[in-house]
Amino acid sequence: MIVISGRIFQHSGILPAGMIESSILQRLQQDFRIHPYQSIDELRFELEMRKNIILSARAMSQGRSQFVSFAKSYCNPRYWRLTEMGGFRLRPGVRPSVAIEDIFRNSSLYGFECATAIMIIYYRAVLKSIGRNLFDRYFANLYLYSWIEDQDLGLRTYYTYHFIPGDVVYFENPEFHPETPWWRGESAVVLENGTFFGHGVGIGTAEQMLQHLNKARAPWSTIPPFLRDSVLRPSFKHLFRIAMQRQGSATYKKPPVVIHHNESSISYEHYSHLKKVYNQMASVNPFLK
Repeated sequence: MIVISGRIFQHSGILPAGMIESSILQRLQQDFRIHPYQSIDELRFELEMRKNIILSARAMSQGRSQFVSFAKSYCNPRYWRLTEMGGFRLRPGVRPSVAIEDIFRNSSLYGFECATAIMIIYYRAVLKSIGRNLFDRYFANLYLYSWIEDQDLGLRTYYTYHFIPGDVVYFENPEFHPETPWWRGESAVVLENGTFFGHGVGIGTAEQMLQHLNKARAPWSTIPPFLRDSVLRPSFKHLFRIAMQRQGSATYKKPPVVIHHNESSISYEHYSHLKKVYNQMASVNPFLK
């Protein structure tokens, strides 16, 4: 259900009428949960942002970037420095917008695992939604590794089976083959036609995603792969507020916690658990901070 300024929203011609936007709007309206907005512009921004997530996922699917583990990651050295742990750190003096766009423009120069792929998709979608100047100001110190995120993305997990195009879901393979640990799961973008995109698998139905992971189960496995009942979403409201700014500069941000776990294809929830454990340890051992 969509509620704008306290009133239930009924679809009208004032919103974009494209196929992608219409499918997103329909799923938002069909949700039993309330999706509140302060204005029609805020709703319009979420539709645009979700569409850009989908278009960025499709662009990655059509590119030539490879699915590889952290140990085998590679990137264009003109814009990124490859760290020892397989992450991509933005080079000094490089505009973040240019570096993100290069991953799609020169895709053959890049290889990364699926969690990193989702973060790249998110950053490109934000870039397309708020514009180059704001993106370069607010996302100036990018580091691409697993689920390490800039705080302005505001990523959050919601527990539901009501998927909306532009959501990110996780197909879990709980008893993966020990020789192929990178198939422990697959993070995937929900597309507008009921299919999904996951880096390394491509575009397919939920059944096809599960079939792919099923081939990577351990010989002794008794639990088949499954689709989790949760979705990952950025803070559309916060990003809308950023998009509405015309001038000024981004405030100081505390650097994100960096956990180099070397486990390809983990879920966002798994990474969040690692951060929680780290923060608990850091609270009693200040040398970890």
